[in-house]
Formats: sequence, structure tokens, C-alpha cells
Amino acid sequence: MNRAILVIFSVVLIFVLSLIVSCNKNNVNPNIPNVSIHITINPNSTQFLEINTVSGWLYLDEKPGVYIPPGSRGIIVYRADIDKFKAYERQPPNDPFLCCNTNMTVCGKLVVGDYFPTVKDTCNDNSYFIFDGNLYEGEGKYPLIEYAAEYDGALLYIHN
Repeated sequence: MNRAILVIFSVVLIFVLSLIVSCNKNNVNPNIPNVSIHITINPNSTQFLEINTVSGWLYLDEKPGVYIPPGSRGIIVYRADIDKFKAYERQPPNDPFLCCNTNMTVCGKLVVGDYFPTVKDTCNDNSYFIFDGNLYEGEGKYPLIEYAAEYDGALLYIHN
């Protein structure tokens, strides 16, 4: 009897896990920029004072000497704790071309500023938590576009 219950439980668990995995595949954001991001910075240097402490944030695209490739609107870096960083694309994840000029050469960017601890899309008033990128307020299907942020204690590697 116990073996039959274990088998049934295992089958149900596998079914539930397969549903979860298949649901995540359908939620891939089609608005992710087609750009290769490979940036290395020293987050403890004076150039990046804003992220020298936990809960600090900055716009990496506004720092001199940091190359952001065409196709990206910039990167928001947030220091979640002493050894953990978050890096988000500044392109709005849900309607990236809502606030672009007619030539699509100048487009709006996500901002933090006075909105901290959220990231604001000023075109549609969506707000996202800087802690995890999830939608906090507004309408939208996708969270912030996040890049990998790996910290080795000295250097921060941001990439996709």
C-alpha cells in the first residue's frame, strides 16, 4: 500500500514540475534587446561610489569610460547586499517603443531617482521592484530585463 502511494505521489510531482517548467518557456520576453553585454567594473572604486554600499544604485550608461553597446539603452546596477548585485536593462520590458521619436532613434529609459526602491517606466507609469525586477504597479506581462551580475569580491561581471 505504501509503495502505491509513493508511486502516485511521484507521478503527480513530476506532472506538476513539468507544468511549471513549460509555463516558464511561454513567458520569455520578446522585447529583450538583441545585444551582447560584457562589462567588467570594480564596484568598490571611487568611480562607482553610488554602489560602494548596500542598497546603492547607478546608471552604468552615464559613467565615463563604460561602453554600452548599441541596442541597449543602458544598465541599472543595484547592490542588493555586500556580495550580490542586480543589473537591469534600462529599456522598458513591456512596451519598449512607446516613448520613441518617429525615427526610433531616441527612446525613453527606465529611471530610479526619487522612485527608489522601484524602477519607473515614465511612459506608461509602470513601476518595478529594484530588488527582483518584478512589476509592482501598473500593467504589463514582463518583469525588468535582467543581466547576469557575478561578483568575485573585487570585480563585477555583467553579461547576458
